[in-house]
Amino acid sequence: MGCGKSTLARKLSRRLGIRAFDTDAEVERLEGASVSDIFRYEGEERFRELEREVVARLSEDGVPCIVATGGGLPTWSDNMAMLAAAGTTVYLRRSARNIASRLSPHGRAKRPKLRGLSDGELVDYMSRNIAEREPFYARAMLVIDCDSLTDDQIMDRIVAYLDRSEAHGMAGSGGH
Repeated sequence: MGCGKSTLARKLSRRLGIRAFDTDAEVERLEGASVSDIFRYEGEERFRELEREVVARLSEDGVPCIVATGGGLPTWSDNMAMLAAAGTTVYLRRSARNIASRLSPHGRAKRPKLRGLSDGELVDYMSRNIAEREPFYARAMLVIDCDSLTDDQIMDRIVAYLDRSEAHGMAGSGGH
């Protein structure tokens, strides 16, 4: 959450000439409701089921694409295995302080779990959140420490990894 997955997916999409999808946006489009409303009225479990359905549908069609997942998707069920089977997984690692500084008040307001947190509470929350999710995220095929990198440098690392993987016959179609 807040590490730049959606922004980087769009930029990488333009660079590579393939489509990008954001699971939050796809869930909202399919359900006709915001992520906040789905959490509020149907619960997190239902939201996670919808996310999984979106990723499964995208991976089944076999068309190369970039998928920016919600931050919790890799932690549910066997989603990391599903993502790895679908394509190349990437973990954009950032510190809690870096993520907190990236989240605007509007960005916080649209995320149900961050609404109403002070700056200090946000850093504490992100620290706990990262610690809980790190074991899942660390299973990604490519882990990039992003705090000191520009978007272009991050994309360069992803493209270089994909090029190396392709040369070894390991390239996939998706991404996280």
